[in-house]
Amino acid sequence: MTTITATATDTHKPLYTSLFVQVLVALLLGIVLGMAAPDFAVGLKVLSDAFLKLISMIVAPIVFCVVVHGIAGAGDLKKVGRVGVKALVYFEVMTTVALVVGLLLAYLFGPGHGMNIDPATLDTKALNTYADNAHKLQGGGIGAFLVNIIPTTSFDALSRNDVLQVLFFAIIFGTSLALVGGEKGEKITSFIDAVSTVLFRAMGLIVRVAPLGVMGAVAYTVGKYGVGSLKQLLSLVALFYVSVAIFILGVLGSVMALAGLNIFKFLAYLREELTIVLATASSDAVLPQIMKKLEALGVKKSVVGLVIPTGYSFNLDAFSIYLTLAVVFIAQATNTPLSFGDLLLVLGVSLITSKGAHGVPGSAIVILAATLNAVPSIPAIGLVLVLSVDWFIGMARALGNLIGNCVATVVVAAWEGDLDRDKARRVLEGTELVDVTAG
Repeated sequence: MTTITATATDTHKPLYTSLFVQVLVALLLGIVLGMAAPDFAVGLKVLSDAFLKLISMIVAPIVFCVVVHGIAGAGDLKKVGRVGVKALVYFEVMTTVALVVGLLLAYLFGPGHGMNIDPATLDTKALNTYADNAHKLQGGGIGAFLVNIIPTTSFDALSRNDVLQVLFFAIIFGTSLALVGGEKGEKITSFIDAVSTVLFRAMGLIVRVAPLGVMGAVAYTVGKYGVGSLKQLLSLVALFYVSVAIFILGVLGSVMALAGLNIFKFLAYLREELTIVLATASSDAVLPQIMKKLEALGVKKSVVGLVIPTGYSFNLDAFSIYLTLAVVFIAQATNTPLSFGDLLLVLGVSLITSKGAHGVPGSAIVILAATLNAVPSIPAIGLVLVLSVDWFIGMARALGNLIGNCVATVVVAAWEGDLDRDKARRVLEGTELVDVTAG
């Protein structure tokens, strides 16, 4: 995975070859098709499904390879442990802040007030699948959740794309590989690195068809729901987007400033990847490019390899905002009073349930259902209210989660002394141009 420093002349390519431009055009085309031919547009969902399935096919092995190589390649297990602990501390602090932000904004703006929904009138059929998954996820509480992190077999975890379980096995395998060391350890480490390079190249090929996936996703959304379908829940959608923006620019911007970098320039640097994530509502699609760009920014490779994959399961900032925002919204919409104890319970449960979000089908609704099951005072059937707008919310959710993980990687690297700040500033200023297309 080579990073090549380019000269200014290398960047003068036709606009149509830019993935960013292709995705923007596809997004606009999807909107036009959705409005002009909604029935046809709904059928284009197959393009989005196929693209996301291609991504899903390769994410688990990539996570395994980068985590194993990150641990084994770091050499010093004490350093690996130190980086891991710092990352987890940062994750928990940011998750807590995000949960509180969602809670405060929900109370400040009251998006659910005035809906006066009677839970008895809501259609339970739409919720059945999600409720079943939530019960499976919740199981026997915290103990069952922790036991579920341990895979039945390593191959089972990979085949089911359970990132949390893959991560668990990868940490054990990578630590063991580092302890073995010597010639045998070096051979396996080199092999893992070679496999990782091939997988990243494969992901690069898959991402080239991202515009088709984006067009399909947007066309389906506009064709199926239209603009009118959002009127009733527009306040919730708008408030969530505002909440994510406040968190990114306010909280994460401040954290980046402490690291000596500008959040606006950082977002501009990642604009292509963020556009893909916003349109597909999936951050998996850009995992390899994000890791390459962070390395090109001056973050040490071992830190990127540890923090980014771990963050995909443990650092879901925007998702955390959504959890508390949606819980309070449902309570307000159904005129359910919440005590201070209920709010503390929501915060505590959300800190745990949010960790299982990545890789769960319909993850937002499933985790929200699992959270509400632990707070009996709120009618869980209220989840039906947010089903129709989950895709729209999902776009900002995926975007916020990805930005949060990228910032976390930079901050942990700066904390550990593994960030080349001078290089990072040059790259963000545009005085040092990088080409991360080489495999």
